Amino acid sequence: MKFEVFTDQFEEFIGVNFWTMIFAWINLLILYLLLKKILFKPIKNMIDTRQKEVDDMYAEAEKSQTDAEALKREYEVKLDQANEESEQILRRAVRQAQLKEEEILRAADEAARRTQERAEEQIELEKKQAINAIKDEVSEMAIGIAAAVIERDVDEKEHEAMIDDFIRNMGDGK
Repeated sequence: MKFEVFTDQFEEFIGVNFWTMIFAWINLLILYLLLKKILFKPIKNMIDTRQKEVDDMYAEAEKSQTDAEALKREYEVKLDQANEESEQILRRAVRQAQLKEEEILRAADEAARRTQERAEEQIELEKKQAINAIKDEVSEMAIGIAAAVIERDVDEKEHEAMIDDFIRNMGDGK
């Protein structure tokens, strides 16, 4: 008997009752709907918001990367332009230095030519002055010789002696 009571209770506890099963399913449905309304929707909204934030961050990061690449390309173009411009400036400076060098050399050549011409003119002038001085001395000598010859009548030996004497006196006197 004791065993029968126990099996009845066990059977009741373990057995499948149709109405209990229906109530369990209805309770489960109500619990699901209630959880869906109270818990699932806010969690889904929170997850959607988080997903949107993550998507926005990815889009912003991608935009920043695109902007950075564009800035990098622009920087490289400007750097190339600056390098080209510096090379042009350097070429112009070298060319100007070459032109200045040529101008200085021409000016130096011209100055040297003018100095040489002045020196040649000075030499020519001094040469003329020396010739004139020699002419004057020769004239004085000729006048002195003629005066000495006129003062007395001399023969050829005396004449040569007088010329020699005169030349000696001229060398001593001047």
